[in-house]
Amino acid sequence: MSGKVPLGLYLHVPFCRSKCPYCDFYSFRGDEAQMDRYCAALSQKISESAKAYNRKADTLYIGGGTPSVLGAERLCTLINQAKQSFLLPNAEITVECNPYKLTPDFFDKLQEGGVNRVSIGLQSAVDEERRALGRLSDRAGVEKAVLAAQKAGIPKISLDVMLGVPKQTEKSLSETLSFCMSLGVGHVSAYILKLEENTYFYTHRDTLQLPDDDQTADLYLQMCETLENAGVLQYEVSNFAKPGEESRHNLKYWHCEEYLGLGPAAHSFINGERFYYPRNLEAFLSGCAPVKDGKGGDFSEYAMLALRLTEGLQEEKVRARFGHDIPKDLRKKAENLEAHGLLQSDKNGIRLTRNGFLLSNAVLAELL
Repeated sequence: MSGKVPLGLYLHVPFCRSKCPYCDFYSFRGDEAQMDRYCAALSQKISESAKAYNRKADTLYIGGGTPSVLGAERLCTLINQAKQSFLLPNAEITVECNPYKLTPDFFDKLQEGGVNRVSIGLQSAVDEERRALGRLSDRAGVEKAVLAAQKAGIPKISLDVMLGVPKQTEKSLSETLSFCMSLGVGHVSAYILKLEENTYFYTHRDTLQLPDDDQTADLYLQMCETLENAGVLQYEVSNFAKPGEESRHNLKYWHCEEYLGLGPAAHSFINGERFYYPRNLEAFLSGCAPVKDGKGGDFSEYAMLALRLTEGLQEEKVRARFGHDIPKDLRKKAENLEAHGLLQSDKNGIRLTRNGFLLSNAVLAELL
């Protein structure tokens, strides 16, 4: 295989047991025959892609949708195909899981298949909030899943949390975060609810009892402080980890490194080109070609992604990648934003503050 830096490999599973009212990802209910057909097509695409690119991969992320609806046997078949095709040396292998109706041996089988990281959809530990979010399992079901994953020997476990959801308060968020820490998980992904078009929440947005923008900002800052005090440190706008438990796969995205996405709606960045597969299962099953999505990896894109990280845009890394320093005009803009407490700028680079992360879209637009 080529001696190039290994890729990140992403596999999209477009199936869910039910559609959450806030979700705009490409997903839907699928029957057993449809899942079998898809996994066969995806396995073939994995093999073909490995031959086409002649590259190793050192991270594998199976996302969705809800990959766990495939069951452990299908998931392990996909992982084995990825190992045969992309070798996956010392790889981080992540599977997203919904805790609803997972069998007791599900995580045992995943661990035997090489999975060393799972991301479990919690969203909230308060059952009233979970019901409002359309989650099928209760808090006890999430706890059972986490304990089963730990018992199976899966070393890295991440929980997803949502902020700004219906009826959420500082007290209820505190309950959710305390639940996460009581289970000893090493990673938390925390996303502020965004009302996406073509979702139930968007259509019924006037009836939702949502925290306002100021309340949501307070919830975000509360979460950052609570997790930090527990030793789960922020390393990206929405991601927190104990040292050494950061998501290696997602860091590839934020470091503007190369990755290959397979499956409907999956995106890729290889050899300076971006492309994606259409949001159409039948088209993928029929062997459709990915859609070109332009060039990628220029300085503006690199800087935008780097500034999502707490490490920020680092002078040394910019110089190594682009052969020049951080541009003077960007430094000048940073001075103005630093005066408002939105970022820090010094000889080593530029980093957003927590208040800057809260306004990251506006800050990045002003900088770049």
